[in-house]
Amino acid sequence: MSYVCNIRNKNNMNKSEKFDDHLQELARFAKAISHPARLSILKYLAETKTCISGDISDFLPLSRTTVSQHLKELRDLGLIQGTIDGLKVNYCLCSSTIDKNLQIFDSFFEPIKLLHVDCSLDNHTNQNNC
Repeated sequence: MSYVCNIRNKNNMNKSEKFDDHLQELARFAKAISHPARLSILKYLAETKTCISGDISDFLPLSRTTVSQHLKELRDLGLIQGTIDGLKVNYCLCSSTIDKNLQIFDSFFEPIKLLHVDCSLDNHTNQNNC
């Protein structure tokens, strides 16, 4: 899997579009999980092991508006799904999307982990390797 910049039509693209699809997908996933509120929502849904019916803000130390905004971010990426059931919404983790994103994350970092580069100051005094 190549993570090289896509330079085709570079004048017609915004900066993030210049990178390959895998990097863009990895960045979207990283952004979604970069906020503690969204991590809390994911953790809560995982710990309950069921779909949550009703207002999830009852279970988190966040306002309904804040929870709603974070739920939207998670839904837009497909990490959770929400289905309407009368006046309530049932929220569930979407395991297949989470697994797919974790695989992309792992495939990106695996070659980096395998390098075993020593960036300690003792070994690189006066060098610009790190």
